[in-house]
Amino acid sequence: MRFSPHIEPVPFPPISAVKEWLAGRAFPPERPLIDLCQAVPDFPPAPELIAHLKPLLDDPQTSKYSPDEGLPEVRAAVADWFARRYGRGPSGDEVCLTIGASQAFWLAMLTLCQSGDEVILQLPAYFDHPMALGVLGINPVYAPFNEATGGIPDPRVIEKLITPRTRALLLVTPSNPTGAVLPPAIIGELFELVRRHDLTLLLDETYNAFLPPGAAPHDLFSAAGWQKHFIHIASFGKTFALTGYRAGALVAGAEMIRQALKIQDTMAVCQPRLTQHAIRFGCEQLDDWVTANAAMMQRRHDHFVELFDIPGNPFQRVASGAFFAWVRHPWRELSGWAAARRLAMEADLACLPGEAFGPGMESYLRLAFGNLPDSRIPVAVARFRQFSR
Repeated sequence: MRFSPHIEPVPFPPISAVKEWLAGRAFPPERPLIDLCQAVPDFPPAPELIAHLKPLLDDPQTSKYSPDEGLPEVRAAVADWFARRYGRGPSGDEVCLTIGASQAFWLAMLTLCQSGDEVILQLPAYFDHPMALGVLGINPVYAPFNEATGGIPDPRVIEKLITPRTRALLLVTPSNPTGAVLPPAIIGELFELVRRHDLTLLLDETYNAFLPPGAAPHDLFSAAGWQKHFIHIASFGKTFALTGYRAGALVAGAEMIRQALKIQDTMAVCQPRLTQHAIRFGCEQLDDWVTANAAMMQRRHDHFVELFDIPGNPFQRVASGAFFAWVRHPWRELSGWAAARRLAMEADLACLPGEAFGPGMESYLRLAFGNLPDSRIPVAVARFRQFSR
């Protein structure tokens, strides 16, 4: 069988690769595997959300298609949710419900770009993004990682990477894999940069519900004409603990949504109605539940950092926040893949290698501590601290 020339060079999904190492291994009850590999909330959806959904299974309409872009009442609820969190949000017509944030990203790339175009990404970059760009024949252009700033992009560096083939700047905030949060002032400066160059700023804000309390993540939805130069990639899977429901959204100008629907109709038709009902309930009813979970995750982060940063740990935390910590491993002679495999085989710790997140990241590991209950955090940190150089 002959495959697309674009797909064979694309790396295998790194989470699947790590899980292959562990397949078939038995872990004794006194020393279970600690999985820091994939960021999945360890808490279930809100009981009231589940209770709301159960009767809907008896409604024949729940099993039918919805409009490609989603039910109008759900899109309106999503728009209102954004307005509460950002001070101002999109209209319902500027929301397209998708099969997770990943499909929203594909819609954006397929609508904006063609093979041979360039998209600028900040290192370290969420691995699904360069994988998708590679499959599509779009060239990722990487802004270098500055360890001193935890990977916060420098607009001056970004501007030097722009070429006539550049179509977009893609950023993730809070960052996957570092957890670092982009300051609103930097986001605003980058928005003005792409506007000057007639490009598009894509913000993947999958973890925006887990930001520390305070100011809005940014004020781009208040900027005049934001629809011409800004796209937001949303995920309600993490927000409402619905990762298996594939609850995403593409937020963009109405004309961008209209063009993207040409792809949506051939790709997925629509987000499942049950997922849409779950999103609407969450957006309308679960603000306090989401706030409580965000506070819990912040406590977990702070607990993890307090223990991990005690002097004597051979692993160095470089950045952290939300669900993630970005750490430097102690083995100069080992790649990130080799270091991650050693931890999996010898310490029963599953995590992702740095080079899964872009070139030059071999010295790092991503730890997704957000899926660990409080009681497991000291155990996980102890395994790192006790690991011999």
